[in-house]
Amino acid sequence: MTVLITGVAGFVGSNLARHLLARGDEVVGFDNLRTGSRPNMASVMENRRFAFREVELSDLDGYRSALREFAAGRRISDVWHLAANSDIPAGVGDPKVDLRDTFMTTFNTLALMRELGIGTICFASSSAVYGDHGDRELDEASGPLLPISNYGAMKLASEAAISASAESHLERAFIFRFPNVIGVPATHGVIFDFVHKLKASPDYLAVLGDGTQQKGYLHVDELVDAMLFVRQRSTGKVSCYNIGASDSGVTVRFIAEQVVAHLAPHARIAFGEGNKGWTGDVPKFRYSVAKLSRLGWKPRLSSAEAVRRAIGEIAAQESLA
Repeated sequence: MTVLITGVAGFVGSNLARHLLARGDEVVGFDNLRTGSRPNMASVMENRRFAFREVELSDLDGYRSALREFAAGRRISDVWHLAANSDIPAGVGDPKVDLRDTFMTTFNTLALMRELGIGTICFASSSAVYGDHGDRELDEASGPLLPISNYGAMKLASEAAISASAESHLERAFIFRFPNVIGVPATHGVIFDFVHKLKASPDYLAVLGDGTQQKGYLHVDELVDAMLFVRQRSTGKVSCYNIGASDSGVTVRFIAEQVVAHLAPHARIAFGEGNKGWTGDVPKFRYSVAKLSRLGWKPRLSSAEAVRRAIGEIAAQESLA
């Protein structure tokens, strides 16, 4: 198959490209390189079945021109739409960031898929669409969906646009609600932040919040494996799946202690106040993956095991292993 990955130079996009190429697909990748980078694609850039173009996806005319160029002589079967703003606090500070980079990239992708007759979209959504429901276990049928960040709001709006497009012109739509995904190439996230803080100040680690925030964590290799599994096995016109760990997760305190133990055993950890790291942060999250389990996929790593593996990978990425 020939597939398009938007956001291909990002954390998940670059890993997805590697997996698709390994199974023999041809991959066209678009990215504006605002948060992604060329070094993230180092493992795929030399592959003859991979083509990359720097494209501003919120610019419909530029996006159309690039896609028409690459679609000529090819049959693009799937669009894996991963392009989005990945910096949640930035979207809180300036809501236009998520409108432009998360929703408008989706809106334009759907418009061009209609123009070019591309029938299948695989969309990277987020657990942020649910909002803060405390200890309630959230499954795909949970509601009301009340996101508390602009990021979550624009992901939810994107889901709605995809659902409407499935009624009018899409053949298949897959919506993947991501958990906290960890691994490399890391560009942001709690482990990446802790590693960078210790790199700058090896004796002291400041933690946003009191450390009681608790969520499930999934390694990026398992996330990609789950998405490809769902794409192959799920039926129905619109398939929506939570993807995540099958346990109750780990706390920020646990992650901080594990990073310190790995990198700076004598460092002092200083926790903040309250159970939120930033505006829009959901402090505790219970995420049901029963639907995915019934389809036949389960993660191999627990949240704690995924965290320990990612700490080692990110430390090596930052030359601290």
